[in-house]
Amino acid sequence: MKKYSFILLIFTVLIFLGQSCRKAELLTDEELNEWLSGGTQTIFDETAGAFSAIFPNISESNEEVHEIGDAAFEETFVSAPAPVNPGLGPVFNNVSCASCHIADGRGRPPLSPSELLSSMLIRVSIPGTDAHGGPYPVPGFGGQLQQRAIVGMQPEANVSINYVDQTYQFADGESYSLRAPEYHLLNSYIPLPGNVMLSARVAPPVFGLGLLEAVDEMDVLKNADPDDVNQDGISGKANYVWNVLAQKSTLGRFGWKAGNPTVLQQTAGAYNEDMGITSYVFPIESSYGQAQYDNRNDEVEVPDTLLRAVAFYIQTLAVPGRRDVDVAEVQLGKKLFKQAQCASCHIPKMQTAVNVAFREVSNQTIFPYTDMLLHDMGGGLADNRPDFLADGKEWRTPPLWGIGLTNKINGHNNYLHDGRARSLMEAVMWHGGEAENSKNVFSNFTKAERNAVIKFLESL
Repeated sequence: MKKYSFILLIFTVLIFLGQSCRKAELLTDEELNEWLSGGTQTIFDETAGAFSAIFPNISESNEEVHEIGDAAFEETFVSAPAPVNPGLGPVFNNVSCASCHIADGRGRPPLSPSELLSSMLIRVSIPGTDAHGGPYPVPGFGGQLQQRAIVGMQPEANVSINYVDQTYQFADGESYSLRAPEYHLLNSYIPLPGNVMLSARVAPPVFGLGLLEAVDEMDVLKNADPDDVNQDGISGKANYVWNVLAQKSTLGRFGWKAGNPTVLQQTAGAYNEDMGITSYVFPIESSYGQAQYDNRNDEVEVPDTLLRAVAFYIQTLAVPGRRDVDVAEVQLGKKLFKQAQCASCHIPKMQTAVNVAFREVSNQTIFPYTDMLLHDMGGGLADNRPDFLADGKEWRTPPLWGIGLTNKINGHNNYLHDGRARSLMEAVMWHGGEAENSKNVFSNFTKAERNAVIKFLESL
């Protein structure tokens, strides 16, 4: 992977600004800074590789680790005994990290009821909590449904998705359609309990996570208002989740419900649940205890150093820079975005903490458009499945940086946690709960104003 020098980064920014010098003079300092979505770790790339670029400002030794992790992220696992990359399964969702996080970007739901899930998974649990306050695993299935298995074994179950469309109208009378998914679990290897709770989730983009991890916990918590003390109708609360290596509950930052505290644990969990690959973080097979499989505690299948290299690869993926910041329609859209209080959850700017051990993420001004907190998104988006402190209606505010490049890089326009929204417009109109008022304000905008908000989102 090509390494961008810091000098090239600055040169590229100057070119972008120079293309519209007269307009740039009218921008505020913050708008000028917003070209650099990831601070000095921003790349200006609108190609299919825009989500996969290394930090432009990185040491030579860290670049080497990144490249090792990059190669491992792409590697395909197979079932044992194999001379290379053995250990797949016995049940699994996919065969590599890159198979779910295609081009390091956003997954999608199947295109037909018969298509297997590829960049999407189904979390499952039953009422109650485990020993650490997390979701209670389903006996015989665990916490995630695997619909693939190695030769001679049976997948845990198949998944079929049907959609029900309903037509609505904006305040000016223009129609739009929303589709609600219906999930059906079929051909389970043993009967599923009647009280099983499920949550469908597409693979989220993985770029920029190192910068989000570098934001100080107190800076995240300062935006929390769980009791809505300021009475703006928007609360926001932190999720505290079990940190396996720290052996205590710490701030959740990653995943659709902020169910993971670190990039390393998120990575190890994906190896274990998605591919059936054990590590020093999760040394027990995800199928452990299932009657149809060997119940032994298998040896660690991904070395510690390689696991950490993959996590470091993710931590050092650069952020695509903003586009069209100086375009009048985009500027109007940003103003309306704030007017509708969308920026109360999708907070534009954050600052990373000083980190002398990892200088690449240290003291960076970034523009991720998230608060990393949980918010009640209403009954329409509810999965009714708790996840640590997150209840069945709460979701973490997803970062919006790079969202406008989704179609170019991943070939689709599916958004939200389960990919039900087929456009950014639909994604906005699915908002409820704490975002109900924001949705209504957006609905009452003129068509030109709504389009301006979408143009703003596409510029991120």
